[in-house]
Amino acid sequence: MRFKARRCATLEEVRGWVNEERRGLPPTNTDRHGPGKPSVSASVKVRERPSSAELVANAALSLLNLACYFLDRQLAAQAAAFEKEGGFTERLYRVRCQKRTGLGGTQ
Repeated sequence: MRFKARRCATLEEVRGWVNEERRGLPPTNTDRHGPGKPSVSASVKVRERPSSAELVANAALSLLNLACYFLDRQLAAQAAAFEKEGGFTERLYRVRCQKRTGLGGTQ
């Protein structure tokens, strides 16, 4: 959500966001037992901070989701235009008929 709110427009802005996230995130080790005491599940791996690679991958996924969203909107708009105006061949035929009618009447 922080990446979306940032609205990065360039690669440099994404790099800046990654650097800010790496510096600004507090550690996520929330072991209730405290240091030195065994945790309930020894198989659970506790991560301190996400790596730069993870942050970049999440940013890339966010950008891909945004691109897919815009492509879906573009396809929907093209489908609506196709239903309303017809396909390329139909529109070309209409234009050609209008030109012929317009040229035929003046000659």
